[in-house]
Amino acid sequence: MRGERGVRYSGVAMLLHWVIAILVIMNWQIVEAAEGLDGPLRGEVMGYHKAWGMLILVLTLARLGWRLSHKPPALADTLRPWEKTLARVTHTIFYVLLIGLPLGGWLASSLVGRPVDFFGLFTIPNLPTGSNDALGGAIFDAHALGANFLLILIALHVAGALKHTFFDKDGNLWRILPFGTPKA
Repeated sequence: MRGERGVRYSGVAMLLHWVIAILVIMNWQIVEAAEGLDGPLRGEVMGYHKAWGMLILVLTLARLGWRLSHKPPALADTLRPWEKTLARVTHTIFYVLLIGLPLGGWLASSLVGRPVDFFGLFTIPNLPTGSNDALGGAIFDAHALGANFLLILIALHVAGALKHTFFDKDGNLWRILPFGTPKA
């Protein structure tokens, strides 16, 4: 253990991390499936994409709130300074994208006049933006670009976890899992 914080993330942080990760991958696959569809079916599938995106936003805000109120474990002493900087920058960019992408999607949907149906439970109303199809389309394009960047970041994040697990053998992966042995 390192001080009072230990070397492992809290159970709440772990749960939110993995649920958000699964939902992001699932939502990416939903939008990929929608690419080959047209008309009402495409709209229905994209409706699920939007609803899941809003849930990702809520869970990310919860995770950020948790992180701000519950300090995460300190980075391992075995990490080099550039690795510590990269870890902090990566986490910050993840938060920016996981908040910004759903907000951007909601803004674009609002601009084109399509409120978000949250799994048939309720409707998330459009933002008070007025109508602007051209701007909405441009924001949807930026949303797609940001999503592609998020996928690249996820791949690099996974590659880093695998590097630490199989090459460095420093136990860093176990910090975000409820099993295994993280090292101090």
